[in-house]
Amino acid sequence: MRGYFGIGVEGISKTMNVGNLFRTAHAFGASFVFTIDATYERTIGQKSDTSKSGGHVPFYSFPTADQVMLPEGCKLVGVELLENSIELPSFRHPRQAAYVLGPERGELSPAMIERCDHIIQIPMSFCVNVGIAGAIVMYDRLTSQGRFAPRPVAEGGPTEELPAPQFGGRFSRKELAPMKPFEDTPPEVYND
Repeated sequence: MRGYFGIGVEGISKTMNVGNLFRTAHAFGASFVFTIDATYERTIGQKSDTSKSGGHVPFYSFPTADQVMLPEGCKLVGVELLENSIELPSFRHPRQAAYVLGPERGELSPAMIERCDHIIQIPMSFCVNVGIAGAIVMYDRLTSQGRFAPRPVAEGGPTEELPAPQFGGRFSRKELAPMKPFEDTPPEVYND
């Protein structure tokens, strides 16, 4: 899969939820994780982060939404149940993205919503746990950008193999279609 992604939370207060999200991010191959204005004690969060993601994935802590720093070209994608947000199944994930989820009780701050390039929502009746929401978004990113065999029309697993990538040898357009000589003679005078 090309590109990279990071995932984080704003205003979260339950450390175990952060640890769970970071463990899942590590499993899905996140390039970085972050918190914004959060109450997060790493020693407690590691109880639910059994993969010890802090030793494998860079962690950033930002005091406010205005102080969030992302790599150049990285799009900030908010995950929030808002009326005008894009439903996840209809969303094309940016190649370089940072996903930010809101707190357990509440939503993303107005300052964070203003900074987001996109706001997406998981179409459901009500909110789910922050770690679950993050896992759904990361899974959708993986399935929409990864290389997998096509889904079958009928239920069950794939019926055809994923075609192997083809890496050719030397490529020459001349060998594929030799150029034909001019059929007409070129004009003697050109218009300026």
